[in-house]
Amino acid sequence: MTIAEVRKKYRDFFSQRGHIIIPSSSIFPENDPTTLFTGSGMQPLIPYLLGKKHPEGKMLVNSQRCFRAEDIDEVGDNRHTTFFEMLGNWSLGEYFKEDQLRWFFSFLVDEIGLDPKRLYVTVFSGDSANTIEKILESIALWQKLFLEKNIKALHKEMETEEKASQLGMRGGRIFSYGAKKNWWSRSGTPEHMPEGELGGPDSEVFYEFDVEHNEKFGKYCHPNCDCGRFMEIGNSVFMEFTKRNGVFEKLAQRNVDFGGGLERITSASNNDPDIFRLDVFQEILLLMEEKTKKKYNEYKRPFRIVADHIRGSIMMIAEGVIPSNTERGYILRRLLRRAIRFADTVGIPGGQLKQLVSPLVRSYQEEHFFIFQKKEYIEKVIDDEEEKFRKTLQKGLKEFEKISTQKKEMTGRDAFVLFSTYGFPKEMTVELAQEKGIRIDEKEYKKEFEEHRNLSRTASSGVFKGGLADQSEKTTQLHTITHLLLAGLRLHLGAHIHQAGSNITAERTRFDFTHPEKVEKDVLEKVEKYVNDAISQGCSVCIEEMNKEEAKEKGVEGSFWEKYPDRVHVYSVVDTQGKIYSRELCGGPHIENTSKIQGTFHIIKEQSSSAGVRRIKAILKENI
Repeated sequence: MTIAEVRKKYRDFFSQRGHIIIPSSSIFPENDPTTLFTGSGMQPLIPYLLGKKHPEGKMLVNSQRCFRAEDIDEVGDNRHTTFFEMLGNWSLGEYFKEDQLRWFFSFLVDEIGLDPKRLYVTVFSGDSANTIEKILESIALWQKLFLEKNIKALHKEMETEEKASQLGMRGGRIFSYGAKKNWWSRSGTPEHMPEGELGGPDSEVFYEFDVEHNEKFGKYCHPNCDCGRFMEIGNSVFMEFTKRNGVFEKLAQRNVDFGGGLERITSASNNDPDIFRLDVFQEILLLMEEKTKKKYNEYKRPFRIVADHIRGSIMMIAEGVIPSNTERGYILRRLLRRAIRFADTVGIPGGQLKQLVSPLVRSYQEEHFFIFQKKEYIEKVIDDEEEKFRKTLQKGLKEFEKISTQKKEMTGRDAFVLFSTYGFPKEMTVELAQEKGIRIDEKEYKKEFEEHRNLSRTASSGVFKGGLADQSEKTTQLHTITHLLLAGLRLHLGAHIHQAGSNITAERTRFDFTHPEKVEKDVLEKVEKYVNDAISQGCSVCIEEMNKEEAKEKGVEGSFWEKYPDRVHVYSVVDTQGKIYSRELCGGPHIENTSKIQGTFHIIKEQSSSAGVRRIKAILKENI
């Protein structure tokens, strides 16, 4: 089966059962400054899981574009990727465990055609420290579903991965693990959940491939073993808890949050554990074979890294990221430079990396047409970055020569600087050092590398602490003000101005917008006045629900229109005389009236953010 076939079957299956199909959101979260990327399908739906009414109803389904920067170093095996699509279906206080488990099992077996004898499931074994009980109901439901396929499904307790590797399968098909494996929240296990976070126990489904167990991963195999025999293909989260004052309380509504890897389910349907054999990768791998005169089967790791990193880069560039040394731009630069290094190892000629864009664009253009529209721009960004990196490599070779002529042993720090500053892979440094009879302190290098990787993960998962995620009164005031700021910029600079990103805390707003040059002081003063006029007028902040096309026709401002559902929320800031100060798409929290804003709006800095994007930092000054 192809990626497109499985995606369509999934959306159709749940649509036929009352779910409304919603579009994928951006891979960059809106109104969630706690993370750089959308790493799961539930992130854009958090307000609705907490009880806010979704414009499309209580039962939703989609295929969400996702990106996980923490998986960059894992790419190269047969299952890890940075970009992926996550199939998702949600119940916002409607159905719960019984319907969810039955529907997903039916989708896998009856719709996709998976052999139920190859399916194994895990459930939550409870958490006594937080008085969260074992989910016995899930065990009984799974036993009933398997029995309907004439399979007797025995339940076995595992608790931890370490214990599971000592116990083995023991003829089981349903396995209980603790909170480290079968509890889901954005922040991990229950003890790591911050106040106000939501989470719940989950039930995962694994597919068994014809792979022999490798004892280096443990004495015995089990569903969560990393030997490659089992692959997780879907996870039903029963999202019904939140943490308040250190205690777990039930949410007002019981939610289902399902996430299933589109690529993994498609791989299972083909009984092939290598996701890089899927149809979307075939054209790029064939092109790489043609350019290198090498076969994928003989050079799997570098071929996989190049294919994955180019695909991830395409998706990031298409949504507005350019390579830089900070935040998302840093992750993009790291992807591209790693792709260039591994392209070199298999002999892809320099300057030809951009030629790998077209086959991937063709694979995805029907579902994600926006990447086709930006193909030439994407190729230019990649080509420019390759040219810059190759110049850096030349500087790195000179640095290596300088180090190697001074020392008989290269420190791990020296080797790491060649990697972090000049982009040298460790393998290249080792090879060059061996030629000169120089030894490298690999233990120190590993330590330096681990520290670097931990910092990178922090950058990708927690660089923007605070912000709209806390939804405090001050933050909410500044969120509404940011809408007025955008309207003022569009009024005084022109309709080409659009939001390119924002980060709002209780102390300040930081707003990025599209504009090619510095904004003069007199214009900033006019924008300040526009915002403060709206504050002083005591404007109402009204919300309307309308069709997306109607909103476009009425001139409603919005960025990334493609990520919004067919029915949208439009926020308008209107004074008592009917003057509209701002009218914009949004899904975040707002104050009811600008008279609630405490202070005077003041722009403290305007500067460049990246090419074609400017940044404003602003505060509310206390009125004296």
